[in-house]
Amino acid sequence: MKKGKFYLVLVILSLMGQIAWVVENMYFNVFIYKMFSASADAISLMVTASAVAATVTTIIMGALSDKVGKRKIFIVSGYILWGISIIAFAFLRLDILGKLFPSVVSAATLGISLTIILDCVMTFFGSSANDACFNAWLTEAVPEKERGKAEGINAMMPLLAIIAVFGGFMGFDLDKKESWTSIFLIIGATVLIVGVIGIFIIDESSAKRNENKNFWGNIFYGFRLKAIKESPSLYTTLIAFAVFGISIQVFMPYLIIYYNVSLGMENYVLIMAPAIIVASLVTAFYGRLYDKSGFIKSLVPTLLMLIVGYGFLYFTKSTIPVFIGSLFMMSGYLCGSAVFGAMIRDNIPENKAGMFQGLRIIGQVLIPGVIGPIIGAAVLKNAEMIKGDDGTMSFVPNENIFLAAAICLIPIVFVLFLRKKNKNV
Repeated sequence: MKKGKFYLVLVILSLMGQIAWVVENMYFNVFIYKMFSASADAISLMVTASAVAATVTTIIMGALSDKVGKRKIFIVSGYILWGISIIAFAFLRLDILGKLFPSVVSAATLGISLTIILDCVMTFFGSSANDACFNAWLTEAVPEKERGKAEGINAMMPLLAIIAVFGGFMGFDLDKKESWTSIFLIIGATVLIVGVIGIFIIDESSAKRNENKNFWGNIFYGFRLKAIKESPSLYTTLIAFAVFGISIQVFMPYLIIYYNVSLGMENYVLIMAPAIIVASLVTAFYGRLYDKSGFIKSLVPTLLMLIVGYGFLYFTKSTIPVFIGSLFMMSGYLCGSAVFGAMIRDNIPENKAGMFQGLRIIGQVLIPGVIGPIIGAAVLKNAEMIKGDDGTMSFVPNENIFLAAAICLIPIVFVLFLRKKNKNV
């Protein structure tokens, strides 16, 4: 595949996938909070259920694409169905649920339950297309000796996606149901269209069909002791990535709510956009440091950036310091993700890219998605409560989520020490 076309596919598929994930990871929490007055525990449950769905899906669909020896059909069909499932959220409204289910005691309770269920359905399609098959395609199609560069571009996409979503929906009033209907219709239709475009721009990767007929054996291949002994560096990297992700997921489900409700920043989009743009530029170039300096030397600065960001966000509440904290936090988060992503791809055994996407998602999504929100919800258990215009009570996130996130980074030090002591690890 020509280098130019590879990067075209990388940018379009990765960016649109991340836009969809931004809507899920950052806006579903706001949606369920604003529309149905969901508690911190309900938000934690939604994040956890989605993480479990993403993991199971990626393990199975990654192995299936290995067995079939094709990625494109899974990517294209997955994006199309992903878009349709996002459009379905436009119909999760109190007025619609109240008419369809008049006998239900609370339309809000039903709305919370349906949001969590539909989120898992949407995650199935999204993880099949993006987490499992697109990432396997990327692992196989990336030009030689450009792993860090490609991963740097891939890692900056979440921030560009945040810019696109924040900027695109800046004029929407998130307290109004009509705004959410428009958001889900626009995002869903766009993801669907990208799936159709993929038919024409994606070349089948160099995946070789896995001849092992034991499909379930392929699914659990990465969990075998033999696989661990063959690639110890891959597994220690995944452990460190999981710890890194736990730190992020302690605060990320509540970040927009924190800016908007706790700090009272109605213009938080204007404050965040410059920080996001700068962090995106930093991330785009940072991946190349991995190519030149290796894993440890490129990872340590990202952890320091993250800790500095947490410090600003914990100790300050005024606009400029919050901007500085957000800049460091986002730069550390995305640069760290790029470094971890490149190291993982470098250590995935040849012709087993699909099988190991499930293992990657366990470290990147499942463990952080289960443990992080639980810690965040525990930290916010006694948070201040406020009464909304409709009389319902909602919690107010506080700065302690950033202190907890910083503490969660400590175990990475031990993993890095282990790697330094034993280069094979």
